Amino acid sequence: MASTTAATCAATSPAAVEAKPTLRRHMPHSIGLPPLPSPPRAAAPGRLQNASYCRRIARDVVAMAVGEASAGVATELPEIVNTIQGAWDRLEDKYAVTSLAFAGFIALWSTSGMISAIDRLPVVPGALELVGIGYSGWFAYRNLVFKPEREALLTKIKGLYNDIIGSS
Repeated sequence: MASTTAATCAATSPAAVEAKPTLRRHMPHSIGLPPLPSPPRAAAPGRLQNASYCRRIARDVVAMAVGEASAGVATELPEIVNTIQGAWDRLEDKYAVTSLAFAGFIALWSTSGMISAIDRLPVVPGALELVGIGYSGWFAYRNLVFKPEREALLTKIKGLYNDIIGSS
């Protein structure tokens, strides 16, 4: 009966049955969970009793996992949804925004594919890495080493920041 119960439970919920409890303590990658209660003993062993026992174990495991995850998400979800819904309601041209979002997604997807294709070429990634290192060194020497160039760069960055954000 024990082998029938283990086989039936393994088909229903493989994580719920512990085949060899002694191996679990010695394996470093296993999680120490409490052992499951022994299956109910019946006078006449039947497949229907074993299946209902395994379903009860699987239902308990699923109920515990769902209960813990929904508590953290339920508090933040309405605020985020309300913010997004308010921003969507304020839009005048929803068709244009949707089209731009779709075009942006397609552009991002195609750019990702292009970069991965370039990355698979044998010489190009190394050459681009050298170009990036060279340009970074040139920029640092030209703008960051000496004090007057550093001050000019900071003035330029602050001017661009004020143009974009606006001076207040």
